[in-house]
Amino acid sequence: MEFVLYFVLILLFTKIAGDLSVRLGQPAVLGKLVIGIVLGPAVLGWIQGGSFIEQFAEIGVLLLMFIAGLETDLNQLKQNWKPAFAVAVGGVILPFVGGYGVGELFGLNHGPALFMGVLFSATSVSISVQVLKEMNKLNTREGTTILGAAVVDDVLVVILLAVLTSFLGAGTGVSLGGLIGKMALFFAIVLLAGWSIVPKALQWLSKLRVSEPVIAIALVLCFAFAYLGELLGMAGIIGSFAAGIAISQTPFGHEVEKKVEPIAYAVFVPVFFVSIGLNVSFKGVGEQIGFLIALTLMAVLTKLLGGALGAKLTGFNNKSSLIIGSGMVSRGEVALIIAATGLQTGLLLPEYFTSVIIAIILTTLVAPPLLKIVFKEPEAGKSTL
Repeated sequence: MEFVLYFVLILLFTKIAGDLSVRLGQPAVLGKLVIGIVLGPAVLGWIQGGSFIEQFAEIGVLLLMFIAGLETDLNQLKQNWKPAFAVAVGGVILPFVGGYGVGELFGLNHGPALFMGVLFSATSVSISVQVLKEMNKLNTREGTTILGAAVVDDVLVVILLAVLTSFLGAGTGVSLGGLIGKMALFFAIVLLAGWSIVPKALQWLSKLRVSEPVIAIALVLCFAFAYLGELLGMAGIIGSFAAGIAISQTPFGHEVEKKVEPIAYAVFVPVFFVSIGLNVSFKGVGEQIGFLIALTLMAVLTKLLGGALGAKLTGFNNKSSLIIGSGMVSRGEVALIIAATGLQTGLLLPEYFTSVIIAIILTTLVAPPLLKIVFKEPEAGKSTL
């Protein structure tokens, strides 16, 4: 029954920490992330990672992105595909060069240095999505551009990772052509399903004489799309986000959003926030403090500037460009997964693993207050395209 105690601690302390964070003028999500570090092995050690935490956290992040899809204005997303692509490209190139540069500067071999570049090119907007939701900014041009850029970024980083592991990784057997083919198949299936299968499935299955058939089927679609994404080389969160968008275009979109949010935010999402903090360990960090500082500064600045530059070149004003760049800073669970992959393939050296994980966590902690600061400016939200 230890997992029940963990559950009690997570649900109680995330709410308290979130409230305290808001009282201090910060987004609630910042407090929830910090409490994960406090409750975890790095400080109090009350909660340890394990299969329960990992599985609930995975469901939490999938639901978080599913809700983001439900709330996304598809027309706005279509209108902003060019800026989203530019932001993604800028947010990959600069961190890739910066990560490789830091690796070379601290004496890493060519392969591990390249992996640093790929690792910090990743973006996880799940934290930014939560901040934008708290501020009621998810459907601004900035918000939809961030979401669109995250999808493109995921594709680019997965391709880069496949190229790197194909040539330098140990025992991966990754086929680049096969991976690109799988990605193309994923998007083809998602578009076809979103256009024809999802509306008909919801319409037909909503007539089942059982409790909450619409919500049950919506969750089936969310997790089925996520599983398909993972199966075909994409991140599961892209699949759940796509499922949310597809359902939002049906008459059931509002009902699903209204009823899924309490399930997600009361049970699964708090576990996801805490799980990020559980990855922090300060063991051996003192010996690599220079490397950690350089890596963190590089990670924040290159993604911020790369995303902002892409936005600026496609017509956004200065403040809106900074908002978009800030929204791309968090590496979150995507980078944590890539780091684990690097460790398995020998591209991330074990002695650097702790510093890399802490740098990833720090980018995730920086993103919420950074977004809050830039959105306070009066120009924010009024982009010029």
